[in-house]
Amino acid sequence: MALPRYYTQQACGLARALEVVGERWTLLIVRDAFYGLRRFGEFTAHLEIPRAVLTERLNRLVEADVLARVPAAAGRSEYELTAKGRTLWPVVRSLMSWGDEHYAVAGPRRLFRHAADDGPLDERGICAVCGREIAIGDTVVVPGPGLGPPSDDDDAVSAALRDPHRMLEPLRD
Repeated sequence: MALPRYYTQQACGLARALEVVGERWTLLIVRDAFYGLRRFGEFTAHLEIPRAVLTERLNRLVEADVLARVPAAAGRSEYELTAKGRTLWPVVRSLMSWGDEHYAVAGPRRLFRHAADDGPLDERGICAVCGREIAIGDTVVVPGPGLGPPSDDDDAVSAALRDPHRMLEPLRD
């Protein structure tokens, strides 16, 4: 028996949030959108997610105004985070930090730095150099010690994320 998607007996904000981002794969899709993934094929390749599941999750994120479908070349659509979706960054960053602290034996796979002064960001997004909380658009993702060496099995997204990359900017030219 499948579990229900909605928490109808729960009136708290956490239950409401879980209705939007609590299903398997959903937060990974959101994380990848912060990394700059926009195309359906990029999400599929990087996450190795079944196409039908990805389609359903993307549609739900669009319905919830977390992602927007935007026109792209050749009449196709791409996805980008909305203003509402970008407000999830502190949550995603905190969950990543928590996972790194408790489960990343070799260290975090990705680190975050301030684009303006290259200062490392702590788990709250505070720059060690300037002391300010850094907005997602001014954050650069760089490989961390837990990433490991390149592999022939790396998909194009994983390979692209080995280079420093400003968050929210598309990974391709």
